[in-house]
Amino acid sequence: METVIPSEVEGSRRVTFKSAPRDSSTSLGMTAICGMRNIGTWMRRSDEKYFAPFFAKCPDLEVWNAARRKVPLEKMTGLLLTGGPDVAPEFLNQPVPDPSVIEKDVNPDRDRWELDAIKKAIERGLPIFAICKGLQILNVALGGTLHLDIAGHNLPDQKTHDVQPLRSDRKTRHPFEKVNSSHHQAINKLGAGLEVESWCATDDIIEQARLRDYPFALGVQYHPERGKIYDELFDDFLSRIGNTLNR
Repeated sequence: METVIPSEVEGSRRVTFKSAPRDSSTSLGMTAICGMRNIGTWMRRSDEKYFAPFFAKCPDLEVWNAARRKVPLEKMTGLLLTGGPDVAPEFLNQPVPDPSVIEKDVNPDRDRWELDAIKKAIERGLPIFAICKGLQILNVALGGTLHLDIAGHNLPDQKTHDVQPLRSDRKTRHPFEKVNSSHHQAINKLGAGLEVESWCATDDIIEQARLRDYPFALGVQYHPERGKIYDELFDDFLSRIGNTLNR
């Protein structure tokens, strides 16, 4: 598979990276050194309590949070892209006609780290799980654009209750009838290689997408870490990291 990713150095041009084939032993060499599964992420302190129960299921898992320490990306066996502030305008593949729609707490350092981590993860064929802002920056990394401000997806009762109805493609591996919702941006033009699995049933906003012809790269616009019905998503992601170990 060839995935086209914008290069920070190249500006608006596109650079092609070839991801590792399914039977690649790239990750095996690294995990033989590290002796365990390693997830790279950038996670806000306020989100850690939501993810802790999923990580606790895997005693051989070490989570490297770039918000707190340097992450050796070459030793990672999976990438988790979590929720956060809007992608900083300088990294978007589109103009921003009204800067006031962008949140004030953008974090260019985080965006720069995540874009680099995505590029390196795809080159190595690592499992990627992208959540909310994570799906948005994955789409940006692949050359896509965003709806910069949408209504009706960030209401108080939606944040912790699964009330937003979905319609899903028949090939969707993890279909849900309803999900929670806490975002004001979403995918507009799909990035290279992404295909939609689920849409919001009321306005067709993309809620779930996967990277085509890739071992495992799944992105969701909702917050599976906040509800028990989504355990299968984390189980799938973590099992893929286990498969990476066994290559």
